[in-house]
Amino acid sequence: MKNIFLIMLSLFFAMISCKNKATETKTESAKKDTTVTKEEHHETEVELTDDQIKAIDLQTGSIEQRNLKSTLKVNGKLTLPPQNQAQVSILTGGIVKSINVTEGSFVNKGQTLATIVNNEVIQLQQDYLENKSQLIYLQAEFKRQKDLQEDKINATKTLQQVQNELSMAQAKQKGLQTKLQLQGINAANISTSNFTNRIAVRAPISGFVHHINLTMGKFADANTILFDIVDNRFLHLDLTLFEKDISKVKVDDKVVFTDANDASHTHPATIFALNKSFEDNQQAILAHAKIEGVTETLLPGMYVEARVQIDDYKTNALPDDAVVSNGDDHYIYVEIKKNHYKQIAVKTGVSDMGFTEIKPLEEIPPNAKVVTKGAYYLLSQLTKGSGEE
Repeated sequence: MKNIFLIMLSLFFAMISCKNKATETKTESAKKDTTVTKEEHHETEVELTDDQIKAIDLQTGSIEQRNLKSTLKVNGKLTLPPQNQAQVSILTGGIVKSINVTEGSFVNKGQTLATIVNNEVIQLQQDYLENKSQLIYLQAEFKRQKDLQEDKINATKTLQQVQNELSMAQAKQKGLQTKLQLQGINAANISTSNFTNRIAVRAPISGFVHHINLTMGKFADANTILFDIVDNRFLHLDLTLFEKDISKVKVDDKVVFTDANDASHTHPATIFALNKSFEDNQQAILAHAKIEGVTETLLPGMYVEARVQIDDYKTNALPDDAVVSNGDDHYIYVEIKKNHYKQIAVKTGVSDMGFTEIKPLEEIPPNAKVVTKGAYYLLSQLTKGSGEE
């Protein structure tokens, strides 16, 4: 009987021990699940402080639709049409009295750039007034002789002589008026009490003053270039198309290009004309493209790299700096709330013109804000966090 009691007591303690172990196992399993959940959460999301965001200059943007596959890479140069650049000179030399503009300033067509003093123009104004007085006399004389001719009082020869003198005076007056106009002097303002010895040098086009070849008091020679003016608002692209690519490009094709100083900043343009003959010493033609939008950072003579869109295929793309890699995996970071960012795995495609094609491996909300600058910092934060765990 005693042996039976001992056996039952042993079985009881064994059952309690198994139950405790089961409870401990379940508790440890729950702890592990919680740890895994926390690790997974930590590996895909990161929160930054305002100071951290400011320190790394974190920036966000949107996923763009870009044509990265079906484009033709070409090189080119920024040029100005001849009608939008000017070299300013004067017909008569003189002493520089004033300079009214500075290099880099914008001027309007007809604006006075400088004033030149030349006493020879005084003689030109004097000749104009003297001929004007003579012209008034001859007009009156012609009328008088014509009336006498109608009354058959004077000879026909006399009328003809006065008419000839009147025609010469009129021609001379027109010539003097034109000369004054070329010197920038309005003949209508000339009078015996209003002679001027100053010549206004005026801008023939609107644009920016590129170069000034004058100093105060200097003698400005006739036909010497005094100012260079360029109107960069009319910049366009001259793109070099080699023979094998000519058939791929047509008028109205869209172009995206970058300048040599900032490869990350793209500019749009549209082809408006194609040359019909090869350039000298090469089997290539020039395609001319009009630049769309602001051109303040672009200058004539800059060399550019461009992509001509030869079909309408577009894909999701982000700036190269928005896509980061960890081994063979690629990620982007989406802002899910203020200062809080989630890591999204993506597949990458073609990279071109500073942008990379992406295919997210999970759904991204429409108009999501994607980190375009500072993504590598977010990756390092998550990697560091995983190491600490």
